[in-house]
Amino acid sequence: QVPLKPGRSLMDWIRLTKSGKDLTGLKGRLIEVTEDELAKHNKKEDCWICIRGFVYNVTPYMEYHPGGEDELMKAAGTDGTDLFDQVHRWVNYESMLKECLVGRMAVKPITAPKGEVLKNEIVSIMFYSKLNIFWYAQRKYIFFYLLYFLFYSCDWFQTDSLITIVIYTKLKDMNAELVIVDCQDKRLRGEIIVGDHSYLVELGKDCNFYETFSLLVNIAEKVGKVEVILKKKDNVHWKMLGQPLESHNTFIKRTDRGLFYRKCKLVSKTEVTHDTKLLCLMLPKSTHLRVPTGQHVYLKQIIAGTEVVKPYTPVLPFLPLNFKEPLRHDGARIYLMIKIYSCGLFTQALDRLQIGDYISVSNPEGNFMKSQIQTSEDLFLLAAGTGFTPMVKLLNFALTEVSCLRTVKLIFFNKTEDDILWRNQLEQLALKDKRFEVQFILSQPREDWVGKQGKISSSLLSEFVKRSRRDSKVLICICGPTPFTEQGVQ
Repeated sequence: QVPLKPGRSLMDWIRLTKSGKDLTGLKGRLIEVTEDELAKHNKKEDCWICIRGFVYNVTPYMEYHPGGEDELMKAAGTDGTDLFDQVHRWVNYESMLKECLVGRMAVKPITAPKGEVLKNEIVSIMFYSKLNIFWYAQRKYIFFYLLYFLFYSCDWFQTDSLITIVIYTKLKDMNAELVIVDCQDKRLRGEIIVGDHSYLVELGKDCNFYETFSLLVNIAEKVGKVEVILKKKDNVHWKMLGQPLESHNTFIKRTDRGLFYRKCKLVSKTEVTHDTKLLCLMLPKSTHLRVPTGQHVYLKQIIAGTEVVKPYTPVLPFLPLNFKEPLRHDGARIYLMIKIYSCGLFTQALDRLQIGDYISVSNPEGNFMKSQIQTSEDLFLLAAGTGFTPMVKLLNFALTEVSCLRTVKLIFFNKTEDDILWRNQLEQLALKDKRFEVQFILSQPREDWVGKQGKISSSLLSEFVKRSRRDSKVLICICGPTPFTEQGVQ
């Protein structure tokens, strides 16, 4: 993010979009945009960008963009879909930019082949072309498609009171974190995660059980069988389970599915520091969801009629001090440690939520793998402010389940002592487990501060980031504000 001029906040942008001002320059007309026409609008004072086939005039939005004008200009006059997906595909750009919509991209005409080519020759060319593409350009996906066609199947059976849906994956090491089930709005949605792909069962319409009730998910880890058990509304015999929806029985990349949300109830809100709170959200009884270590969720709120989405990393309710066995949760709650910014539109709205209010929470996302820790001997966690949140579950997992770790060190950067999150818990943990060490570094300490001070630098890191032995395998995780992260990586 970059500093924005006064009067250029998200709330200011929302006000501008609702002012009735023409933000497209086309006086309300929608046009069909060719590639040549799009390419002409590539300057800051005249900037059009295409996202998923729709063209937007982002010139009025330049000064309001949290990432700065330069980031928007990377896609000026071009199709910016890939760039958008890389940076923040979770943002609801349709809502944010609806008043900037210029129109659709024109469909390219298909050019007929030159010369006289017989129909069977064209078919032959297409066949060999597709064959080559499949075996050479797309061969990395062969495993996944074979997996889908050979392994995935879904069945169901019933008793007088229960419906049991069985998904056969035949995948080893299937676990609760790889299964997401939601039963809401007269729809059953069950997703099985396989790396960056997923298999989806999605049924709706003529179903009797789509009410609020307890949901049970059983997983046979060694054979990869998943059972979803639902209670019938009435004790009657069913002729069919439900109407397959558009995405039912599909196996595709997770990023192509889009985000799925469910409404969660705020059940508690406790103060962590002067400006940071721990929110506890209760999942619906008809939802099964576990957020994997190192992954995040998105919260969605409607603010002044505009849909706003932000990512947050769930934490534990506290730091466990007994590492004899892994900490077990019922999975019904999600804990979020959130800093409330005085000028933050989204966090101020979060802070105004009352116990019992609802907020939309997405499926987990992220590419962090636990195996990265499981093969490491030295783990260093560099965190600044609420960049500490991803480290909470990492700490618990590392100290509980990774026996090969020799050292786990948290280097925690903050402005003042009052900003340090869970300081007492971290100090107790360091006393309890000899493998763990925490180092607090302040950039604006009081005069009586006896610890380290300064900002992230090579000299500070060289003092604290040291191997336990010369050839030990090291993993370094870093999270914090963008300047902190970039400096740390350098």
